[in-house]
Amino acid sequence: MKDSTINEDDPNLLVIVIDINPFEWEHPSAPLSLNEALQHILAFMNAHLAGRHDNRLAVIASHVGASKFLYPELNGPIPGGRVGTKKDANAYQVFKVVNDAVQSGIAKLLQDPRPALEERDVGSSKIAASLSLGLCYINQALKSDGMGHVRPRILVLTVSPDSSSDYIPIMNCIFSAQKANIPIDVCKIWGKDAVFLQQAAHITEGIYMKPSDPRGLLQILMFSFLPDMYSRNYLYLPGQDQVDFRAACFCHKKIVDIGYVCSVCLSIFCSFSPVCSTCRTKFAFQPLLPSARRLGAKAGASNPGSPRPSTPLPTPS
Repeated sequence: MKDSTINEDDPNLLVIVIDINPFEWEHPSAPLSLNEALQHILAFMNAHLAGRHDNRLAVIASHVGASKFLYPELNGPIPGGRVGTKKDANAYQVFKVVNDAVQSGIAKLLQDPRPALEERDVGSSKIAASLSLGLCYINQALKSDGMGHVRPRILVLTVSPDSSSDYIPIMNCIFSAQKANIPIDVCKIWGKDAVFLQQAAHITEGIYMKPSDPRGLLQILMFSFLPDMYSRNYLYLPGQDQVDFRAACFCHKKIVDIGYVCSVCLSIFCSFSPVCSTCRTKFAFQPLLPSARRLGAKAGASNPGSPRPSTPLPTPS
């Protein structure tokens, strides 16, 4: 459905979250290295900035133990300014500032010693923290926009698996983005589908895509994620045939297919508890388990003392 509130002349703010998890990028079976993927992503960023003179960009790195802004840098040089950057006659200055900031920022993060991690968080990055930073930056940009014409969106480029401990923060970010009409696009470069990010793209009316061949990442970014919110009204973009709506329990932080939901605070648990550990609500009833009902039915059918019908059943002639 066409959104009539979006104008063709509105500037676009793109917040890109780049997953730089070394546990996944350095895996022997990875079809693409981080340096190769970064060249594709930089070309995509430059294409976004070249689309309109007033397009804006923000880049956030999602590391294993940290989440940090790469561009614009805090207290850094103004894009296109004379301080802190060396001009190159063979390069567009705005592109050069963005490329240098992103590459140097990722190099510094990867050179830092890896933080101590809990066993359940090994191999996962801080996607939830990066989404929170992106939403805060967008909120600040919208408040500073006096005309109210800036159209923000978020693009997540990830290779890490889901972290069940991040379920609640990610869902908070999803509902905040939905309320502010901020679509969250997700590109799962490789690996298993990200359950929580699938839900993020579905709820915020964004795009979720998992490339069949990650070596063509630039082509996928240009054709699927480069169109702005106005252009999407006239394009047939890829969507999701099926969405995994599984959740993570609040007690053990694991993804469950069937759970118990508190009727007061809507907390999810993998097993029944007479007292909700979140809001301390006490339940006076016991759950009716389907397995117990089946066992009771089987026991009654095999019991020789069970009642029989008083009238005989008619026999076929």
